[in-house]
Amino acid sequence: MNWKTISRNVGYALLVSALFMLISLVIAIVGREDTVISPLSISFLLTFIFGVFPFIFVRKTAAITMREGYVIIVLSWLLSFIFGMLPYVLWGGPFSVINAWFESVSGFTTTGASILEEVESLPKALLFWRASTHFIGGLGVVVFLLLIIPSSSPMRLRLTNMELSSLSKDSYNVRANQTVYIFTSVYLGLNIAAFVAYMIAGMTPFDSICHSFSVCATGGFSSRNLSIASFNSLPITLVTMFFMYVSSLHFGMLYITIVTRSLKPLNNDVFKFFTGILVAGSIIVATVLKADGVVETWPKAFLDGSFQLLSYTSTTGFAICDNSNWPLFPALMIMVFGIQCGMAGSTTGGVKSDRILLTFKSLAVHLRRSINPSTVNEVRLNGKPVSDKDVDTHVLYVAIFFIVFALSTLLCLASGSDNANAIMGTLCCLDNVGPAAGSTIGSLGNYNAEPSMAKFFYTVDMFMGRVELYPVLAVASFLFTRRNR
Repeated sequence: MNWKTISRNVGYALLVSALFMLISLVIAIVGREDTVISPLSISFLLTFIFGVFPFIFVRKTAAITMREGYVIIVLSWLLSFIFGMLPYVLWGGPFSVINAWFESVSGFTTTGASILEEVESLPKALLFWRASTHFIGGLGVVVFLLLIIPSSSPMRLRLTNMELSSLSKDSYNVRANQTVYIFTSVYLGLNIAAFVAYMIAGMTPFDSICHSFSVCATGGFSSRNLSIASFNSLPITLVTMFFMYVSSLHFGMLYITIVTRSLKPLNNDVFKFFTGILVAGSIIVATVLKADGVVETWPKAFLDGSFQLLSYTSTTGFAICDNSNWPLFPALMIMVFGIQCGMAGSTTGGVKSDRILLTFKSLAVHLRRSINPSTVNEVRLNGKPVSDKDVDTHVLYVAIFFIVFALSTLLCLASGSDNANAIMGTLCCLDNVGPAAGSTIGSLGNYNAEPSMAKFFYTVDMFMGRVELYPVLAVASFLFTRRNR
């Protein structure tokens, strides 16, 4: 394995983090936030030095193996987490080492779970860095690397195929080299549109940039203690709902819809499935909330129910109400919706609606085959047949997801987390939703009271959920195979 080539490419990811640390430092200097100037200065210098070091001593190369590609992906994320926690650790306050690690991983993986009990006590520069980790993680640290590598490079083609799942690439209908630019242009366009919309809705420029970074990355970090509920504004709530929904859609589908100025790309099985269950789920949750007397009026029931359901399904984690007093059924329902989350090719985490739909279709086909073995039955998506091999790959992913969920829950229980928090916290961290349900880690709660070891296991779940399991399992397999030789 060529570690020189790996270090050079991982250096790109660190330089991206260094850039946003520098911007945060400028905000601290302009705002005269003396307590955070030194932590950000040291963090920037260390991250920049470690990022630029390989470019000085390592020659440029265009060839990488499959193993090196997976290691580049995993190390880019892990080192971003490590250097991303430096501003928190050096600033101090509530940030112990494990808390800083938790906040950094949650930010970069766009999970949005937090250990902070008083968000507004942080300096604005540190809040901006916190929101920036969402922006970087939403686009993906490896995607930043791919933007720099020349499009003709075989390395870029291989890393593109490894970083983007087959589900997210299938619907682009363009060359592999273009998918990175499509994803980036849509992502940046959504961020700009969200920033402008928040400004028009009444947010300050600082709150607008922080929340636009969060909502388009489907992350959930807010610059306010009470999240979106803090603004008590219907326009801001509606803007948030719109961008949570749009950011959950396939970016390739959005791109083609805009470029062709046609709604034909929306005639998509996964899009109709995702949108349909959102509408149906919102009606069910609103009805239960109104029937159980949690809210007094139907408009309030639909607003609270649809916002929270969309927030969990999009894996954003914003809140306009406290779900700790919700009945068990709607509380569990929004968490189950977080498992399937948005479409592949979006910034959402979770299993993805595409895999859930394929699993349902595969189940239906197997039932028909068992009843009528002589008939020809095949899984079809958007009118095209899907091979059994492709279906099996995605169904296997769903199975692995639940195996990881079960093992991680047991580890969190062994770490001292209580039963409910271990189950719901693991599920929401593996889904990259963040907030769960209940009094302590619910929509307006935080993970600060969780045991330190449980916090660590939660971050492992966040990481595996963000990179979609396979790269982590592949690198683990490489290391295990090497040790046994």
